[in-house]
Amino acid sequence: MPQISLDLAPIGNGCATALIDPEARFVWACCPRIDGEPVFSALLDPVSGTADAPAGEWSIEIENQADIEQAYVRNTAVLRTVLCDTAGNSVEVLDFSPRFVQLDRIYRPWAFFRLIRPLQGAPRVRIRLSPTANWGAARAGETWGSSHVRYDCGPVSMRMTTNAPMTYLRGGMAFRLETPLALYLGPDETYPGGVLGDAERMLSMTVAYWQSWVRNLYLPLEWQDAVIRAAITLKLCVHEDTGAIVAAMTTSIPEAPGSERNWDYRYCWIRDAYYVVRALNRLGAADMLEAYLGFLRNLTDHSAGGHVQPLYSVAMEPQLVERFAEGLRGYRGMGPVRIGNQAYEHFQHDVYGQMILPLTQSFFDHRFLRPGTRADFHAMEKAGDRAFAMYDQPDAGLWEFRTRARVHTYSALLCWAACDRLGNVANVLGLGERAEFWNDRARTIRRAIETRAWNERLGYFAGSFSGEEVDASLLQLFELGFLPADDPRCVATFAEVERQLRKGDNLYRYAEPDDFGEPETAFNFCTFWYIEALHMMGRTDEARALFEAMLARRTSSGLLSEDVKVDTGELWGNFPQTYSLVGLITCAALLSNPWTSIR
Repeated sequence: MPQISLDLAPIGNGCATALIDPEARFVWACCPRIDGEPVFSALLDPVSGTADAPAGEWSIEIENQADIEQAYVRNTAVLRTVLCDTAGNSVEVLDFSPRFVQLDRIYRPWAFFRLIRPLQGAPRVRIRLSPTANWGAARAGETWGSSHVRYDCGPVSMRMTTNAPMTYLRGGMAFRLETPLALYLGPDETYPGGVLGDAERMLSMTVAYWQSWVRNLYLPLEWQDAVIRAAITLKLCVHEDTGAIVAAMTTSIPEAPGSERNWDYRYCWIRDAYYVVRALNRLGAADMLEAYLGFLRNLTDHSAGGHVQPLYSVAMEPQLVERFAEGLRGYRGMGPVRIGNQAYEHFQHDVYGQMILPLTQSFFDHRFLRPGTRADFHAMEKAGDRAFAMYDQPDAGLWEFRTRARVHTYSALLCWAACDRLGNVANVLGLGERAEFWNDRARTIRRAIETRAWNERLGYFAGSFSGEEVDASLLQLFELGFLPADDPRCVATFAEVERQLRKGDNLYRYAEPDDFGEPETAFNFCTFWYIEALHMMGRTDEARALFEAMLARRTSSGLLSEDVKVDTGELWGNFPQTYSLVGLITCAALLSNPWTSIR
């Protein structure tokens, strides 16, 4: 078995998600939601598995394997793997979660299909399915039927229905593959039809759905394949039942080897989701943005002008108590594996801006089925009141420091943006007095940032009021429109960020030690921020070269994790990281040659 890595390919449908390795093994999937318990947990080394009897995976192997090819079906979330043996026999595996329009709605069950077809010769294959229970501590209980297997995974039960020979599956035996086989894993319910016919039919419909969705995207002229793959993957990170967008599909992939910077990212961060919908809006993906606005409106009602957490479960549950999963050894044995995230207890005041900025679009974008209303605006004002009350109060900041609090410049900047955008919305609604009210508040916060975040002695904006440190988020000062990029203060701040935080082709989040010591890896999203800033500073050729270097770091599936080890170039951190894919899309849109250049 090869060493586990982040060279993984996600499949999904807006309800179910899974990560598949280059050997065609399911190594990660949570049930019944993306933030639920993993039923496939091999990625994090379950204690219930052994070298002779792996646990937490779903494998399809060819005897005497010689070669493997893997790629997505063009412009879809359907993964195709071709396994070849030493005698020239070959088999094709198509993995997907059904997604298509049925009965005037999107059909997207928590379910996976594996369609296995012989391509050449008489290949011999072996199929093993070994889900885990209790966070990797035990193997799921099994009950075998004539054409199905029921798995008791603790909080959920699943059923795998197939036309494959059950004797061979039960014994884990290799057998000759002479006709196509289908395996369907879903809820513990009697399968209502013919599994092979359904697999073929739903594969065709799922491919058609994804290719139609991609066809409606507005793409830059250059780097289209990279942008398409990033956009599809961001869509897979949405829990469509509520519109919530998770930061990543995984938990506890370390930010650096042995660092214990292992966090659970399978939740909806208000900040991350804001950047996701902002990037997808560049591509015209209004469906995702509109769904997320529904999540935000519910959150706005729930908070009623009070404290808003930085993150929630995909069902908007507030309690995400952090604990350890003792049944999982961790990625490459590097524990701990965390469930939940203590950041839900934090005060991070930038969240109020990141609630208001996406909602603002509903008052200007005529594509939406549900335009913003005056009632929506007045509900948003409550979040704006909170932003104004908290802009100069200490918080944990966007980097979620656990042991210190400061008045972070980035948090104040987003509070300014909240008030500024509320003023814009009030103008559109013809509410002149409210527009002036919010514009006055925005001016107050602006004065505070310009006087208290600006370090006159050192000549640049600091990362906190009255501070001296810099961090990558200062690049957002001009990206959010607070100051023009050519403002001398922005130029000076950019130069200082570049001097302190750039390491080769990477930009660190910050340089000073934090709760776990000095940072060892660069944050990919910050490098993309830096590329944006280079372009805005007029250094476009340099920005394009650095962007190409970032594209070269992607996995074979075309994706990125959270971090990169600067000395080795290896990807670390949770995967696939929405922040990183947002940066890819944004930079491609900014740096691409225009469509008019092909005339």
